[in-house]
Amino acid sequence: MFFKNLQIYRLPAPWAMSAAVLEQALAQQLFTPATSMDLVRQGWAAPRGAGQPLVHAVGGQFLLQLKTEKKLLPSTVVNQVAAARALEMEEAQGFAPGKKAMKELKERVTDELLPRAFPLVSTTAVWIDPVNGWLVVDAASPAKADEVVKLLLKSVDKLPLESLRVMRSPVAMMTGWLQRDEAPAGFTVDQDAIMRATGESKAQVAYKRHTLEADDIRRHIAAGKQCTRLAMTWSDKISFVLDESLAIKSVKPLEIIKESATRNDDERFDSDFALMSGELAKLLVDLVEALGGEAEVDARPPGPAVDAAPAKGHEPVREQRQVLSLNDHIAGQLAQRGLTMHDMEPSAADAVPPGDGSTTDPLYDHAVEVVRTHQRASISLVQRHLRIGYNRVARLLEAMEIAGVVTAQASNGSRQVLPASPSSQPVAPYSLSP
Repeated sequence: MFFKNLQIYRLPAPWAMSAAVLEQALAQQLFTPATSMDLVRQGWAAPRGAGQPLVHAVGGQFLLQLKTEKKLLPSTVVNQVAAARALEMEEAQGFAPGKKAMKELKERVTDELLPRAFPLVSTTAVWIDPVNGWLVVDAASPAKADEVVKLLLKSVDKLPLESLRVMRSPVAMMTGWLQRDEAPAGFTVDQDAIMRATGESKAQVAYKRHTLEADDIRRHIAAGKQCTRLAMTWSDKISFVLDESLAIKSVKPLEIIKESATRNDDERFDSDFALMSGELAKLLVDLVEALGGEAEVDARPPGPAVDAAPAKGHEPVREQRQVLSLNDHIAGQLAQRGLTMHDMEPSAADAVPPGDGSTTDPLYDHAVEVVRTHQRASISLVQRHLRIGYNRVARLLEAMEIAGVVTAQASNGSRQVLPASPSSQPVAPYSLSP
């Protein structure tokens, strides 16, 4: 088994609830088949079939399953039957039924046809990682995931569930990756993407199994388009599509992580689930890091708000969050160098402690040496030599820009290495004091 879509939520890490306690809570909303008069029936069902636990636990990981039974009763059928009944009433009484009478007539017709409607049964899998605090719903749409969340909140008292928040907008980051033609560390960009205009036209360009030429992409970006969907591969193990709502879709495990068949179905199911949960947990950590890290609003002291970049999609994520702004002195120093607060990663700005203007990355000098030796200010170059993440390298290059080691980023995302001046005094990274 392997989830195909990931709608991602957060729990406290570690989450203390055991499988037995969780199962007891879910049993209150156990699935029962719909009666002849039920249009929809939902509840929790055992992932491994009848007679099995509602919470399937493997290696400390939990698997749940929401079961839904809906009656297929098209509204067109109800309207046609109700129209025929209305015509009979008109012939019998000499006048057509009014709005209220038609509404009651449609309700009677629905009740009559419901026992003959076809039942459609579907299931939605839920993976809970209590150790790392992940709750992931295998659903293609936020609406379907909301059904799971609503029933969970109804089943588990005071469930501490939140949507995943990241420091940088997925749209801005995906657009930046394509503009620079550089994927974040551990990821590669595949051949599917959607570029959409931000204006009223909503014009979009879709790439399907097509090479994403950097020059073409930059022309679209210059014309006002942003990347809203991007196909990627993580560590040559899992391919997926990241969209603007921070949902992960079209998840496919590659051959490198597929294991050989075990002796029976139960062992194979447990092995597959353990493999999936282990690899997806690593993928989520790397993806969050690539998006600037996880935003923890409550952990930050209050301060004036600047442009925050929360992911949009799930209902709980639509709230706006606040990020610390730089103090007046730092903002003034940035202005002298032709920069603004938006040019710095939020995590880099947050790294400056109050009252102290300097925080030095221990790899800064090594990064400068790499850039000067190769005479190229490339994120991928520094990544290959220092074996560090994309965002950390980006902050190092921003520090070099402030220190006068490299130029500001050009419109195409490139930087130039400036000649070293023996008389110049280098500025320590993130040190913006006069």
